[in-house]
Amino acid sequence: MALIVLIVLLALTACKDRSPVIVTRFTAFGTQVDVSLVGVGKEQAKQAADRIEQDFVYLERDWHAWEPGPMTRVNRLLASSEPFVAPPSMLPLVRLGKALEARSDGLFNPAIGHLMDLWGFHDDQLGSRPPPSPERIARLVKANPTMAQIDIEDLELRGHNPSLRLDFNAIAKSHAIDLSIRHLMEAGIDNALIKAGGHLRAIGDRAGQPWRIPIRRPNGSGVFAILPLRGNESVATIADYDRNFLFEGRLYHDVIDPRTGSPAQETRAVTVIHDDATTAAAAATALFIAGPTDWHRIAVNMGVRYVLLMDRQGRTHLNPGMAERLERVDDQDEIVLSEPLEIAAESSKTELK
Repeated sequence: MALIVLIVLLALTACKDRSPVIVTRFTAFGTQVDVSLVGVGKEQAKQAADRIEQDFVYLERDWHAWEPGPMTRVNRLLASSEPFVAPPSMLPLVRLGKALEARSDGLFNPAIGHLMDLWGFHDDQLGSRPPPSPERIARLVKANPTMAQIDIEDLELRGHNPSLRLDFNAIAKSHAIDLSIRHLMEAGIDNALIKAGGHLRAIGDRAGQPWRIPIRRPNGSGVFAILPLRGNESVATIADYDRNFLFEGRLYHDVIDPRTGSPAQETRAVTVIHDDATTAAAAATALFIAGPTDWHRIAVNMGVRYVLLMDRQGRTHLNPGMAERLERVDDQDEIVLSEPLEIAAESSKTELK
């Protein structure tokens, strides 16, 4: 009888400790943002979610690549080759862009905004259209704008290529997630998940259970695997179904290879796990461009420990660490297991300021 009573009491205590998950949704950076908080009251959850939404709205305004605002002013002044004082919200993003471009061997390049615009990806609504002419693409590729051509001195920026045009769309919402998670942790919230499109960061757990993230199939429908997260980790998925248009039966997506000026051809989707969401998003973009033959080298350079890449031949490339973490939904896919990812300690984290 005493044992039965003890079991019942333990069960009741476990139920009592299982805190509800409070979810708030809003729209920013052209996608739905979900804020999931655990172990907080409704009023604290509302205050935290309201602050996160305000931050996202503010950052979206400042970092928007084509709407009038601070980013368009920065791009105009960078093209002038004259030094200028940058808006406070822009400097950390430029620093990160320079560091991530260097570590990705130039595959992640936020300075190719003119190419993004040429392809029509600076339009809010994407419709069927012919791709740009090879001649126009070649001119912008030859101009070779890179983040390395931007100098930072104290609060000033200076560009050294009139073809520079910044577009941080690949990492903007992820960086906003990182800043918001920092705010939550400073407020004493230990268990949360913030998700914006295919980018997310989770801290703690989900009422005693790991956060469980579905990995979609390359066509965007159905689930390939479940990825459990616990602690403090970020996941970024870049896929050709995210932002694209069709013309004469061919799909053109917005992951542009700066070496060719056209959408990367060999990859359909990449999922990366990293400590911070910003690095995860930049790495996923770079690995998508690197493709099935070169992703491993770039992953090592960028300090990434877990990678899943789906190629256009229907194969799924995994490093052993990622393979061990995934909960496969079925075993129909062809799996290509890589060598382990040996990561240098100095390249494993991006400094967020």
